[in-house]
Amino acid sequence: MKKFINSFDDLVRDSVAGLVMAHEGLLALNESPLFVCRRTPKAKRVALIAGGGSGHEPLHTGYVGPGMLDAACPGEVFTAPTPDQIVAAARRVEAGQGVLMIVKNYAGDTASFQMAADMLDMDCATVLVNDDVAVDSSVRTTGRRGVAGTLVVEKMVGAAAEAGADLYECKALGTRVNGCTASMGVALSSCTVPEAAAPTFEIGPSEIEVGVGIHGEPGRHRQRLVPADDIVTLLLEPVLKDLVLAPGRELLLHVNGFGGTPLMELYLLNRLATQRLQAQGFTVRRWLVGNHTTSLEMAGASLTVTALDDELLGLWDASVTTPSLRW
Repeated sequence: MKKFINSFDDLVRDSVAGLVMAHEGLLALNESPLFVCRRTPKAKRVALIAGGGSGHEPLHTGYVGPGMLDAACPGEVFTAPTPDQIVAAARRVEAGQGVLMIVKNYAGDTASFQMAADMLDMDCATVLVNDDVAVDSSVRTTGRRGVAGTLVVEKMVGAAAEAGADLYECKALGTRVNGCTASMGVALSSCTVPEAAAPTFEIGPSEIEVGVGIHGEPGRHRQRLVPADDIVTLLLEPVLKDLVLAPGRELLLHVNGFGGTPLMELYLLNRLATQRLQAQGFTVRRWLVGNHTTSLEMAGASLTVTALDDELLGLWDASVTTPSLRW
């Protein structure tokens, strides 16, 4: 294992401090318990909080700022944040209209956020993200996993909250966005959790894991490496089967890298996936390409499709200013 590291115990804290340092005009750091929040508090609006295990950067800490999250709670690598982190973050950013928690469907995350909600003396609601169509359950989840579609939920709900939508309008919107979003990923290599100092799983030099999770969980099957055109088919077919969209529907396509895949290859996948969607009668209106929901240094990618309407397109296009997403 070769990583830039001093101490396992300080890795996440030092990394988050470095993020805040690089964006000191935008972010503030709470060291104990650890969370990141906006430096300038939001006016009287619904507050959005998310969090999860570290190792998926820039999710979630990279999406704190106007138009998206008010706070993010990073756990240790691939480990859920603790309830006390979430409670402290909620109390810091609540602005008189309640707190909406955006939670990926992993057992540790759902348990921590539920415990935090039970401890808080304020209005709270939760949106559960489960966009991964690869498996209905895994070693970490009961039901579908929450993966790269989480960013889409955070962006659209963040825009609505910024515009003044109330708590239950934001919750309903988040549930709707999750319901019209589906993702599927493929891994070319494993990743190495620093404390484990060994690859999370073994994979041959000519093999790919189809439907892999963002923690290295197994997917649908393992097979030999095939050309990129065939990989796009392997990913898009279950996504479109899940969404059941009529031809002519407008889409958002998010090509997400897992941390170790060059942008050159991600943009190649973007072109191929767009062409495939257009050939099937869909219109891709917006694109997002890059390493957004990563798995440490894993090589691989996922395709996320969100079915758009005029409201969702407007929310996606709304102004956003975060370290890792801004327009």
